[in-house]
Amino acid sequence: MYAIVEIQGQQFKAEAGKKLFVHHIKDVEAGKTVEFDKVLLVDADGTVTVGAPTVQGAKVVVEVVNPLVKGDKVIVFKMKRRKDSRKRNGHREQFTQVEVKQVIA
Repeated sequence: MYAIVEIQGQQFKAEAGKKLFVHHIKDVEAGKTVEFDKVLLVDADGTVTVGAPTVQGAKVVVEVVNPLVKGDKVIVFKMKRRKDSRKRNGHREQFTQVEVKQVIA
């Protein structure tokens, strides 16, 4: 059984026991459980239910493994040719690592 769930504006395939890196969720601690109810699709043993826009009564329960994980460094490089104009910038995204405990449909 799996579900397609929207978390922080991104869609993830959630299965029990799967670990996900989602955009940073504020005010959560390690070991706490969080429920997401924006479930877009549920597949229960071959029976697919598609929501319009969400599936009623479905939710995904996750446990926070690590509340703040920094992603890989992303380099942003802008250049205008023949203008002697270059700008180099970079950042590291912040994620929250969660583990899917159960999918309720």
